[in-house]
Amino acid sequence: MTTQPVVELTGITVEFPPVTALAGVDFRLYPGEIHALMGENGAGKSTLIKALTGVYQTSSGTIAVDGTERRFTGPGDARAHGISTVYQEVNLCGNLTVAENIMLGAAEPRLLGALHWRSMRRQAARHLERMGLDIDPGSSLDSHSLAVQQLVAICRATVGDCKVLILDEPTSSLDADEVESLFAVMRRLRDDGVAILFVSHFLDQIYAVSDRMTVLRNGGLVGEWATSDLPAGELVKHMIGRSAQVLESVGRKQGATARPAGTVPRLQAVGLGRKGSIQPYDLDVYPGEVVGLAGLLGSGRTELARLLTGADRADSGSTRIEGVPRRLHTPRAAMARGIAYTSEDRKGEGIVDGLTVRENIVLAMQAERGWVRPLPRRQVDEIVAKYIEQLGIRPANPEALLRNLSGGNQQKVLLARWLATAPRLLVLDEPTRGIDVGAKAEIQKLVAELAGEGMSVVFISAELEEVLRLSHRIAVLRDRRVVATVDAEETTTDQVVELIARGNVAEGDAA
Repeated sequence: MTTQPVVELTGITVEFPPVTALAGVDFRLYPGEIHALMGENGAGKSTLIKALTGVYQTSSGTIAVDGTERRFTGPGDARAHGISTVYQEVNLCGNLTVAENIMLGAAEPRLLGALHWRSMRRQAARHLERMGLDIDPGSSLDSHSLAVQQLVAICRATVGDCKVLILDEPTSSLDADEVESLFAVMRRLRDDGVAILFVSHFLDQIYAVSDRMTVLRNGGLVGEWATSDLPAGELVKHMIGRSAQVLESVGRKQGATARPAGTVPRLQAVGLGRKGSIQPYDLDVYPGEVVGLAGLLGSGRTELARLLTGADRADSGSTRIEGVPRRLHTPRAAMARGIAYTSEDRKGEGIVDGLTVRENIVLAMQAERGWVRPLPRRQVDEIVAKYIEQLGIRPANPEALLRNLSGGNQQKVLLARWLATAPRLLVLDEPTRGIDVGAKAEIQKLVAELAGEGMSVVFISAELEEVLRLSHRIAVLRDRRVVATVDAEETTTDQVVELIARGNVAEGDAA
């Protein structure tokens, strides 16, 4: 490691009156290192990145790149000086080809003033090969999975003279093999002298790939350590301000209570399916029960949930709610029957980032009531205040624009929106993806409490341990079909992995 940082931030303060998002933070990033930026949601990680790249203007402090003080006007200016950022939410053009997305904004090859498409595809293919991606550069980006699109975004960021690569939650949509491929690329870039700023809430990933780490809490600097010198328990303590042991029992499901004979499922799907999406499946969800959906990326978890909630229309099977046959053709129809759904695509299908926290929380209630009958202001204030406090939304300012909140706090606002409608069945698709350990524990605790109060929950997560931790029963999916339904209390992570791997269940294994 050289003695000269490629990036050095000194005394950085960022304010959104009356909130101070960063207060006098120092940060150093050296060439040829992978540096993890750690902290809970709302700690200031994204704010620090945006201050560095010119998205936010600082109230005080200095930013130096290669020893020269800089003040970037935006991400384009930062990239022109060798600093590229890939955010958690994929920000590409789905209607363009993979090659066009990779070369967009770079020195695009031209012939007689026009784009030279063949040369562009060849150059893009070389960049894809370096990333270990075997895909057609001439294919449309939106024909690929979200995981592949994330890797394409990272590939694009490394085009040109990239001295600093900022990866903000790049692994949140990737499976284990894709994560390993990304880590191999990160290590090669590091060995080539690129400085990598890595943000992730997966602690095992941080310890697998990072050299050093900086921890923020509540907008302030906690400290900077070599990764090998800071045990995971101490890291969590620095991040949340309390011992990791406090979190061990948080979110654990209550023991499943015996159902009286003749108990009717709150929701029952029989042979529900959609051609090209998911094969017909059966699923029962009882009052006070958490049913987890486990499977690899692309196994059909989301497709199953979307059929349950009317987000997609089934072309086979039937649905019963409280024992009564119901046809759920739209999310609005599902909402009218007490079913709420939070999509894994928080940005595209959930939040409205141009509205305030208050407006986002009451959005579903107002839609259900009708736009010509505004909710009484006093009722709105009471509801918003209740969920800001109950979910610990930060900043606790109902008038804050949602775009200025961290990803974890945006997720809490989205949960508040649906809880405000008093649903009887809550379908949560990756509600803890890309959020810190403290916020994750809070959401896990909330799910357990809601089930304890009688609500039914369908819970989807790529983290098998989380699914086992929260669920009473688990539906295991592989290749877009349900291969088993098991009792979570009697099942281990290894057994679930085995079910996913072999794709079938022996007689008597299913619960």
